[in-house]
Amino acid sequence: MATGLEGVQDALLAIAQGQTKLISAVESISQRVSNLENDKTCEASSKTNGAASSPVTTPLVSGYVQTPPLLQAEAGTMSPSSPPADITKSNFSNRVVLTTYPKQIGINPLPMEWGAADPIKRGPVAVIRAGSTIRRRNAIGAHGGSYSVYYALALASKELDPDHKPDFTNTEPAVNIGPFPQWGDPKKIVAMDPWGHQVPWIFKDLMDKEGVDLRPTIAITKAHMKLPELEESVKSGRLVPDGKICLNEMGELAVTKFAVEPVWYLPGVAERFGIDEGTLRRSLFEHTGGMYPELITRSDIKVFLPPIGGLTVYCFGDPAKMSDPSKKLALRIHDECNGSDVFCSDICTCRPYLIFGIEEAVKEAQNGGSGVVIYFRKEGRALGEVTKYRTLTSRQCLLTPRLVYNARKRGADLASDYFKRTENIAGVKDMRFQALMPDILHWLGITKIDRMLSMSNMKHDAIVGQGIPILERVELPESWIPADSRVEIDAKINAGHRMTEEELKAVQGRIWEDIDH
Repeated sequence: MATGLEGVQDALLAIAQGQTKLISAVESISQRVSNLENDKTCEASSKTNGAASSPVTTPLVSGYVQTPPLLQAEAGTMSPSSPPADITKSNFSNRVVLTTYPKQIGINPLPMEWGAADPIKRGPVAVIRAGSTIRRRNAIGAHGGSYSVYYALALASKELDPDHKPDFTNTEPAVNIGPFPQWGDPKKIVAMDPWGHQVPWIFKDLMDKEGVDLRPTIAITKAHMKLPELEESVKSGRLVPDGKICLNEMGELAVTKFAVEPVWYLPGVAERFGIDEGTLRRSLFEHTGGMYPELITRSDIKVFLPPIGGLTVYCFGDPAKMSDPSKKLALRIHDECNGSDVFCSDICTCRPYLIFGIEEAVKEAQNGGSGVVIYFRKEGRALGEVTKYRTLTSRQCLLTPRLVYNARKRGADLASDYFKRTENIAGVKDMRFQALMPDILHWLGITKIDRMLSMSNMKHDAIVGQGIPILERVELPESWIPADSRVEIDAKINAGHRMTEEELKAVQGRIWEDIDH
């Protein structure tokens, strides 16, 4: 019996080896055909600017389709005219990988055991589609988050060599962090790769021996921070230069920065939102225009790099103190608001709360504790600026980033209507969904927060729900609140049921007619 099983196993092994050799041969032939096509096209273009060449018939590898030079009329599109002579021919072949499938011939994803405490056992995140890596991919999506589209443009325009691999010499993290027990808990970290800052060094042997292209998803550096308000903070005595954290009379600060790209473990993300993984995959596939078919066809791949913005951690003082429970920690979780954070719009309290958070973080660090500000790219409550400004016009209708502003300012900009404006335009008050936010706290080793520089119930509940206690919540002082942002701040206060309806209706912002533009 054993002999029979061994014979079957040997036969299956021989078949697998034969398939591997076959796929390598087909790839070699395909590459030679592509080279011949390119040579033929170059020769033809040197003689004439005539019509595009007809497609070349070549063996198709499973998962590949042939792309004709012109779309047929039945497809519902008009055939494009011949390109001008000065347009550079694409460096892509006429075969496109539409999707892949589990157990497909030649597909051999790198092992991935999400939540394993040992990074080698856990395995690297491999998502690059380069020839040396595409068959070893164990993740869907692309590096760079929302910037991955620019990477595609760089390749299409031949500004970037598709075979380029980064040189990671001298790019090691500026400070060491972790590992912490949370890194090995698949319930605590589901939205980032805890080993993302050490990829080129932990997996160097794999990259060197197999040629697999792996990239970091976290970078750590040191910098100085200069903000005009901080000079005033020093002049007023709220900040005191110490030469270490607050460096001088200009209010210049020393800071350690951690940049993080999102890496989602789909089963864990689904669990956080209380939905099944299949529902999550289908919604991500259908509502991104079908960008990632493997969300549907590759149920064996559990990791997804979504096309969204990441986050940046700004740590003041010794980074090691963030994870030291004997030290006090002041924390500001801040979601992006370009209009206020960068251009100082006074319609909201975003920049004032950001500056206040930085000040308080610096003070805590100077007192021997740790100060942290975490900045998430979730513009306009993750609704985007177009929605946001329309809400403002309608309040001026703040609720969907700028559509909401328009709605608010064309009406009686009342605190009682603040969230209604957003919901009327966006269909939802807020899409930041803080359920994934605490992952970065687990990664930093934070186990308790002494002073939370925010009054957001969503943020508070998400953090506490992940087992991190918050000892004190700190409001933005009245003196920091711009007059026209009272609508926003009081609407948020009311969300915590701290104002009567009459008090809320009495709070009104200026409308466009109040100002000469």
